[in-house]
Amino acid sequence: MWSYQKRLQFPVNIGKGDLRLAKCILTQYGGSNGELAAALRYLNQRYTMPDNRGKALLTDIGTEELAHVEIIDTMLYQLMKDATIEELKEAGLDTWYAEHKRALFPTDTSGVPFTAAYFATTGDPLADLSEDMAAEEKARAVYENLIDLTDDPGTRNVLLWLRQREIVHFVRFKELYYIFISNIIF
Repeated sequence: MWSYQKRLQFPVNIGKGDLRLAKCILTQYGGSNGELAAALRYLNQRYTMPDNRGKALLTDIGTEELAHVEIIDTMLYQLMKDATIEELKEAGLDTWYAEHKRALFPTDTSGVPFTAAYFATTGDPLADLSEDMAAEEKARAVYENLIDLTDDPGTRNVLLWLRQREIVHFVRFKELYYIFISNIIF
């Protein structure tokens, strides 16, 4: 179904480790407004879209969000890879280490594990697309907050790119919403 290329959609070359930022970026992995929630939301909603255009858009964006999960995971790995246990403790990641050692695990910034409750689907295309637009705007806002927290050019570039993709997804969902509402096809 997919052609997977073994390279990231956008290169991740972080200049230095930053455990505090890694702790914040966790929310874009396993938080309510993160990439994993978005991917699963869209890939589930596609089945109740009233036409192939809606199904295709949700499939395309949902699979792109999975690529963003890979990018976020790569960022987390690079931000945390050389940290000592003492540094992990200082950054408040000792509880993370206790449960996961150095493995990545989807949580939010506070350590709350990912849950299926983070993605919504109603079966109503307009309601779902409205939810999707809101999700993209919330993710954009989180990326802007994360951008404010770093001065590393490599980290910043990745966050800026991901932020821009949220804007593109919002616009695509908005276009589909207006097509559906003007045609009232369901």
